[in-house]
Amino acid sequence: MTYLGVSLGHRGISLGHRNDLEAEQWLRDVVLPLSLPDLTACTHLMREPYPHVALSLSGTGTESATLPAVPVELRDAATAAAAEHATRRSGRAVYFAGVERLVGTITVGELLAWSAIDRVAVLGGSPAQEETRIHTRDFVRPLWQHGELVLTTQPARGGILVPFEMPDPTPCCADH
Repeated sequence: MTYLGVSLGHRGISLGHRNDLEAEQWLRDVVLPLSLPDLTACTHLMREPYPHVALSLSGTGTESATLPAVPVELRDAATAAAAEHATRRSGRAVYFAGVERLVGTITVGELLAWSAIDRVAVLGGSPAQEETRIHTRDFVRPLWQHGELVLTTQPARGGILVPFEMPDPTPCCADH
């Protein structure tokens, strides 16, 4: 039996993934093949009962989709992930409306028009202008913040922006 999150239309899943990379791979392997319409899938860093990444899903069919059962000890984490997504307080969106169009270099205006992202924030700078170009690196992971899906960016060479989260970060304490 699968465990459903707390909110109608939102489902929390916690299987003990150690990091975002593992959780995203699981989404690609298990959830995407289900071809759920209007899917929004997020990752959530959880502390209890031990540090891990939980997932939240919303969209048509997510409640009835056949997915692995959540272990008893991770059900609270699954419920918390579903609640955070449902209230749009937190969650790192991996799949969302329009994500497939956010490749290469596009303008802020195009990004906002083509996707579910509500706002583009620039670290240490003024608000992003619609004509400003964003080199997406084909890796866009906005966060739910105060009810909005926000992509945090940083300035890069040539007056363009890049998403703050890098696609292949060097892990902390990695051998260099």
